Amino acid sequence: MRPTDPEGHGPVRYGPPLPGDGLPVLPELAAVLAAAAGRAESELIGGGGGLLAAACRYWGRRGLPTEPEHAVAAPGAPALLLALTAAIGGDVLVPRPCAAWWAPYARLLGRPVFHVATPAECGGVPDPYALLETVRRVRAEGGDPRLLVLSVADDPTATVAPPEVLHETLEAATGEGLHLVSDETWRDTVHARHDTVLLSPAEMLPEQVTVVTDLSGAHLPPGWPAAVARFPADSAGDGLHARVLDVLTALGARIAGPVALAAAYALEEPEPVTERVAATVRLHAGVAAAVHAAAVGAGALARPPQAGRHAYVDFGPLRAALSAHGVGDAQDLEDFLAERLGMPAPGGHRFGDDLGALRVRLSTGPLLAGTDEERAECITSPSPLELPHVQRALIHLKSVFDDLRDEAQRWEPPR
Repeated sequence: MRPTDPEGHGPVRYGPPLPGDGLPVLPELAAVLAAAAGRAESELIGGGGGLLAAACRYWGRRGLPTEPEHAVAAPGAPALLLALTAAIGGDVLVPRPCAAWWAPYARLLGRPVFHVATPAECGGVPDPYALLETVRRVRAEGGDPRLLVLSVADDPTATVAPPEVLHETLEAATGEGLHLVSDETWRDTVHARHDTVLLSPAEMLPEQVTVVTDLSGAHLPPGWPAAVARFPADSAGDGLHARVLDVLTALGARIAGPVALAAAYALEEPEPVTERVAATVRLHAGVAAAVHAAAVGAGALARPPQAGRHAYVDFGPLRAALSAHGVGDAQDLEDFLAERLGMPAPGGHRFGDDLGALRVRLSTGPLLAGTDEERAECITSPSPLELPHVQRALIHLKSVFDDLRDEAQRWEPPR
């Protein structure tokens, strides 16, 4: 079975970063960083005691009791995934689509990557039957699948995997002896927390799951790279923890001292942080819902966003109208929409999706762009979507989509 081909249409180095929130830095967080600016000593490789203790308390509040010896920190989740991939070895399995940064790290290490179809209900988690068939075929052809990376709160699809779907996938993965890495970067950005059940795979399979959380998902600005990982509390987990530390040491992957203190502060979740996170989630949930409504209203397909700061839209039903503009694949669609919308619109091929499918991830952060005062007002306003600069951005996005719908209707044959 051939591994998924690298992106040949659009260089990986131009791929999308994690979606930013488009908002000013929380003042209390900036104050912690500023106060630490004179810190000359560097953070320990794998994280110092204060940061790891804060991470353990963060996980403990989420039903994942953790001791500091079972945790590490690094300057961003990519460094952690690179270290885990190197430490675990073997071939890598990921959902299709998946976060843009997952597959390149395996390829950097020369590891084959196999994308597995996701169920109809959600993205981020492979369909259990597709997973079993992929593992069977890879092994039949001499491969060695060992690692499955998944995400319950998903980038790029913005969905949350239902517990019953997750359970079936984990049963399949357990039966095949796979180690799981659960990317939980977006777990704290669930839009309707009381109506959406988010269960970590580590709660179901504590001995086979390593949890990775990039703090840029909810707690830190993307420009302050910091991430934490939680390992199984058994001998196998201890061995993996040690090997990951070896790789991080070889890479010199240490968090900048001031950022480490800011990360520890954020992970303790004092009131200013929890209030900002909650306000940011409400804001982006509203914007994402508006993007989804505009896309579906124009005839595109998209699952309702449930988490994160983005929506994943399939413009396949509008292919005829897009073809008239020379759009034939996801790279063409990325270029077309980026120009029309005036914001990044990375194509699905950057997330491991089929190049021929007309899918893009649309982030909500750029729709909040404005002056510092305007962006700050988005947090405090009771009706942020009615703010003039946000309203203008959403009206423009809707007009671009509606133009495509109108063109597509002109291409429809008469009945």
